Amino acid sequence: MNDPNREGGAGVTFGKNLILIFFTAMGVLLGAALVGSLAALIAREPPLGTMLRLAREMKIWAVVAAIGGTFSTIEILESGILKGEITAVLKQLFFIFSAMAGTHLGYLIVLAIAGEGK
Repeated sequence: MNDPNREGGAGVTFGKNLILIFFTAMGVLLGAALVGSLAALIAREPPLGTMLRLAREMKIWAVVAAIGGTFSTIEILESGILKGEITAVLKQLFFIFSAMAGTHLGYLIVLAIAGEGK
C-alpha cells in the first residue's frame, strides 16, 4: 500500500491520500465485521452480535491499517513538532482524522445492517 507519509509517491497527492485513507479504514472495518459475522454463523454463534462486537473492537486497528502503521506517523509528528514543521504535523493530523472518519462511517453502516442505527 502507498505510504501516506510520502507526498507525491507514485503520483498520489495529498487529497488523493485523504480519500484512499478514508475508504481503506472504512473497508477494513466493514470487511472485518462482515467476514467475522460469517465466521460466527459457521461456528453457530449469533452473527449480528458478533458483527457489532467486532466493529467496536476493530475501530482503532482500522485507523492504524489505513494510515500505514503508526511508527512513520509518530516519527513525522515528532520531527514536525521538534523542528517546527507545522505543515507536516497538519498533514498527519488530517490523515488520522480521515482514517477515523472512514472508520466511523463503516461503524455506522454496520449499525444500520444490524438494525441498531437510530
